[in-house]
Amino acid sequence: MTATIERDTIAALATPPGVGGVGILRLSGPDVPRIAEALLGRLPEPRLAMFATFRDHDGDILDQGLALYFHGPRSFTGEDVLELHGHGGPVVLDLLLQRVLALGARLARPGEFSERAFLEGKLDLTQAEAIADLIESGTHAQARLASRTLRGDFSRRIDLLQEALTRLRAFIEAALDFPDEDIDFIADSAVQNDLTRLIEDSRALLAAAQRGERVRDGLLLVIAGAPNAGKSSLLNALSGENTAIVTDIPGTTRDVLRADIQIDGLPLRVVDTAGLRIAADPIEREGIRRAREQLEHADHVLWIVDDAAPGEGASLDPGQLPDGVPITLIRNKIDLTGLSAGIDTGIDTGIGASVEIRCSVRDGRGLDLLRAHLKAVAGYSGTAGGEFSARRRHLDALRRMLAGLEHAQGLLMDGTTPEIAAEELRLAQRALGEITGDFTSDDLLGRIFSDFCIGK
Repeated sequence: MTATIERDTIAALATPPGVGGVGILRLSGPDVPRIAEALLGRLPEPRLAMFATFRDHDGDILDQGLALYFHGPRSFTGEDVLELHGHGGPVVLDLLLQRVLALGARLARPGEFSERAFLEGKLDLTQAEAIADLIESGTHAQARLASRTLRGDFSRRIDLLQEALTRLRAFIEAALDFPDEDIDFIADSAVQNDLTRLIEDSRALLAAAQRGERVRDGLLLVIAGAPNAGKSSLLNALSGENTAIVTDIPGTTRDVLRADIQIDGLPLRVVDTAGLRIAADPIEREGIRRAREQLEHADHVLWIVDDAAPGEGASLDPGQLPDGVPITLIRNKIDLTGLSAGIDTGIDTGIGASVEIRCSVRDGRGLDLLRAHLKAVAGYSGTAGGEFSARRRHLDALRRMLAGLEHAQGLLMDGTTPEIAAEELRLAQRALGEITGDFTSDDLLGRIFSDFCIGK
């Protein structure tokens, strides 16, 4: 990979701030051997832990611990790397850090070690991002998917698409370069078959990435409906805590309430909103405005109605929800009406939802059906089998790539504008290259690595 990187030496603590048994200071860059000799008295043997004394500029002892030296390019960053494992007190670690800075290193930016690994070709961009995802994992499923991405599962599927797209482009470009040949290469059914297969594989990868993104970021679930339908009670039931105040007085919830929960390892960001109605109270009106704002960003909406008062909130004005937001109808309070718990799918609920779940938030009947339904909505099996961690930028690039392939297919079938079809394929491949970093911009790199912790 060709890239210009700063050839100075960087340093940062690789362990979190606070008191601990061990604290690690990491250095990377061309001055590592010189700094090691000044600090330790000699350069350790590569890839061999050495007990060492860390000394200040007067030769006084700062700390004692282990020193690990990795000679580039056989290191994480591809440069010379030194790790100092000392005691985990904040004062002694700060003294050690100040010492290496005085010896010529500079403080690393967030994510700069991983950025250098990417620029040196040690990792592609998806693997570098997976490092941050692995560190920030909040569930076992998130950690598993991040680990799979780090070892290259996502990258390999991208590479297969790149190879197929390169072969297809080469075939079409050759046909355009030799228009006087007797054979119409572009009209060959093999070209259309290859493009169709490429589109199918791209759709499958996009679907897998969408599932991975939902495990990584969680599903944004907004609970909405009329006042006193049981929205806050549902939030409390799903979270297992008394997050929201529940009373018999309609309009109790005035602000947006949030809870981060898990269902068998699937993270969900659940938002409880004010009941939607015409309100005279200015505070309640503001709560309703915020509720509508949350609906704009929802991945899925649980529209909850009171089965004991079917006239209130059972109908939904289409203008109350943004276009394209999936809805599940929750028919609550069946403990009062005598209905049995259950789920109906593929039906006309009258509010744009194709799924209706009958439950009682009070006694818990039907909530297991809701939890299973939410996992199905997210495409989550609980085993995270065969998937990988993905981000929203990956989904955006895959959608642009897929749109380019589909447009090119239409143009080639039409047979009148093969040059434009070739350009669409080029742009599709460029979008695909953004995912792994084969094609990217400095601005994008800056945004990605700025989210990393310092020292990684």
